[in-house]
Amino acid sequence: MKLVVNGEKVEIPHTVDRVHTLLQHFNLDQKVVIVELNDEILEKGSHQETRVCDGDKIEIVHFVGGG
Repeated sequence: MKLVVNGEKVEIPHTVDRVHTLLQHFNLDQKVVIVELNDEILEKGSHQETRVCDGDKIEIVHFVGGG
């Protein structure tokens, strides 16, 4: 499946079919993230059920600490 993630075209396995599994794929499932799917911000509670489809545009923002 082909997606645009944070402005880059990427190909991911077809087993990645929901936002939650996409976050797992990128090792972000344990981090605080904000996900935008096709220009709409998703509530965290909907990550498990929201499907991703070929051609979707996804923006993932995660917070990085530092000093």
